[in-house]
Amino acid sequence: MTGEQPQFAKNFRTIALIIASAMFMEQLDATVLATALPTMARDLGVTPPHMSVALTSYLLSLAIFIPASGWVADRYGARTVFRSAIFVFTIGSFLCAQAPSLPWLVAARLLQGLGGAMMMPVGRLVLLRSVRREDMVSAMSWLLVPALLGPIVGPPLGGLIVTYMDWRWIFYINLPIGLVGMVLVTRYIANLKGGEKTPLDLKGLILSGSSLGCLFFGFELVSRDGQVALALELLAVGLVAGAFYLRHARRHPSPILQMSLMRVPSFRLSVIGGSLTRITQGAQPFLLPLMFQLGFGLSPVQSGTLVLATAIGSLVMKALAPKLLRRYGFRRSLLVNGLISSAGFALCAAFRPEWNFMVIFAILVACGFFMSFQFTAYNTVAYAEIDTPRMSAATSFYTTFQQLMLSSGICAAATALHLSMAVQGHLHPALADFSVAFLVVTAISSLSLIWNRRFDEKAGADISGHIDDE
Repeated sequence: MTGEQPQFAKNFRTIALIIASAMFMEQLDATVLATALPTMARDLGVTPPHMSVALTSYLLSLAIFIPASGWVADRYGARTVFRSAIFVFTIGSFLCAQAPSLPWLVAARLLQGLGGAMMMPVGRLVLLRSVRREDMVSAMSWLLVPALLGPIVGPPLGGLIVTYMDWRWIFYINLPIGLVGMVLVTRYIANLKGGEKTPLDLKGLILSGSSLGCLFFGFELVSRDGQVALALELLAVGLVAGAFYLRHARRHPSPILQMSLMRVPSFRLSVIGGSLTRITQGAQPFLLPLMFQLGFGLSPVQSGTLVLATAIGSLVMKALAPKLLRRYGFRRSLLVNGLISSAGFALCAAFRPEWNFMVIFAILVACGFFMSFQFTAYNTVAYAEIDTPRMSAATSFYTTFQQLMLSSGICAAATALHLSMAVQGHLHPALADFSVAFLVVTAISSLSLIWNRRFDEKAGADISGHIDDE
């Protein structure tokens, strides 16, 4: 490895918070925008359904550029790329705020997506290369907070902005965050690079981008009325392109997405188990606000207040995760916590308007805690057996599947909701339909327990500090 040496001992929390703030900006932007689409459509002179392209254009950039993020970071340095990603995202935000028309907005969102695609995996790579292994759990627990807070805080914040301010402030709020972030990255983060320089796998980038782009769009369109046929076509094209990529990857010496990483036990199990669990993470911010507003009759502000409970649980978790993993290890923690978090999400299916709201709030706090702990464990143990030369490739690979499964979580929840409505003859979602959706998503995520059992008892012991009792 070349470049500056990492600063390990004292500043890992600072590094984690800098990266977390950038990721929070990206996560918040995506969810705030969804709430504001009707207002934006009116101002831009288009119908609300046409505004969906503002969301899908961002997904397109993510699909194309996330796989290339590790190669770019190795070539130009993690700090340089991360700082540049924040700059690109911030400039894209400014241009979104200036948009006089939908085509302008779409172009600006594509630019934003380029920045977001580099921020997520390269930010994680910066943390992995800058933090001692024994501090990794603590650092990762800080890093995961924005991934859980963004989708939860976004909808109520979006409602407040479009109600009391101009929708363009959705993008303006990114400017000070981005500017401060670039300064802090320059000051606190070392510019670590990969060792061996390899040529860019352009063919693999095209094939993977085509596959992921179609899969992202397909999952996103499944949840929309009248778009199921197009969604299925996109999913089919995505799977075919993915098959061609797998064939290409077996023959290429340095593929853009290294499937050989799946031979590493802890990484493979974390990818599979984490992917199944992220079905829940993607579905929860979609189902809860809809159920509270359509099923309970709550206002957006009341709904947002309840949903914020999961954010509180996430914040509590970050202080306890290192101690719990040190005491019980990754395997036992993932098994037991996986059962508890699944039970908590299933309990949401029983929510009814006559319940005491403080009880619902307390349950959602617990759900936020256990879900956040599960992802802290997955995202940390995934890299326990990854050697330094392949760390950048691993972060690109892991982030790609992370984003794909979050989208598929919304798809699974929306599909279950619509099927329940069709079977029960409901024109509008009823509480029983939401209950079915919660239980279906929980059942899918619970399959992760099969893979959690396959972790070695000593997996990640040097990271967690766990000592086997036997």
